[in-house]
Amino acid sequence: MSFFKRIFSSEKRESGLTEEAKETLDKGLEKSKTSFFSKLTKAVAGKSKVDAEVLDNLEEILVSSDVGVNTTLKIIERIETRVANDKFLGTDELNLILREEIAGLLSETKSGEDVEFTIPANKKPYVIMVVGVNGVGKTTTIGKLAYQFKKAGYKVVLGAADTFRAAAIDQLQVWADRVEVPLVKQLMGSDPASVAFDTLQSAVAQDADIVIIDTAGRLHNKVGLMNELTKINRVMQKVVADAPHDVLLVLDGSTGQNAFEQAKQFTVATDVTCLAITKLDGTAKGGVVIGISDQFQIPVKYIGVGESIEDLQVFNKFEFVDSFFK
Repeated sequence: MSFFKRIFSSEKRESGLTEEAKETLDKGLEKSKTSFFSKLTKAVAGKSKVDAEVLDNLEEILVSSDVGVNTTLKIIERIETRVANDKFLGTDELNLILREEIAGLLSETKSGEDVEFTIPANKKPYVIMVVGVNGVGKTTTIGKLAYQFKKAGYKVVLGAADTFRAAAIDQLQVWADRVEVPLVKQLMGSDPASVAFDTLQSAVAQDADIVIIDTAGRLHNKVGLMNELTKINRVMQKVVADAPHDVLLVLDGSTGQNAFEQAKQFTVATDVTCLAITKLDGTAKGGVVIGISDQFQIPVKYIGVGESIEDLQVFNKFEFVDSFFK
């Protein structure tokens, strides 16, 4: 049995998602899937076997689906190897082959199969610093994360350390009120590190389990960004010695290659430990998840596949590939 069939065998695979969450994931990737397969159908029209022309067309399709050039070349090389080993590989098998090779590729990344909103038991409070440019869904992601963690039984505190925009503080307050979790904030223009310090002190005093710190959503020069985030880290460590435990970079999946560029900028400026890719339900560029996961070797931990507060999901690569090719 092939790798993909082993993973997806109904007898052996235990889905980490509820039926409702799986349906949401299927629906959220519908535009990406429809766009991809309409192009694939045209690419193999009139062809009975996978040849050089089909592979050239497939390469173009993957790149145009925002999988990324380097990741696309890896996938094509793997398929070329299989074609060389099986001279009569038919185009009707291409769908399954793609599923297998993409699942295999993602299995080589650091993205985990953890399908719960959980934190290590020995880290309290567990500090998550959230970074990303304005407009990617950063505040919404923080709000949905807070909801999911609270739903899982954790006590959550938010920190509004994006003091560059008054709207950022106001938007986070709306989410804090909605989720019914405390928010630590200061006036616009306050020192972000001071807000982070106050947030951690408050969290410790309240015996909170999780702290989520928002940071400025602007890509000023790398040195300025690095200095600001380094200062926040240093000040937080006066309260919690090993904070932050995660640096979560939020990327807008609908921006395609721009998301790659933002990932490059932030990974240079700070030690990003995990990614959240948002707005996948409104785009045909879902392939960006595959490329970013492969190229940056930073785990894609969360994906946004809908507007509902429930529609932020822990990323499970096998469920993702299953929905994409379903």
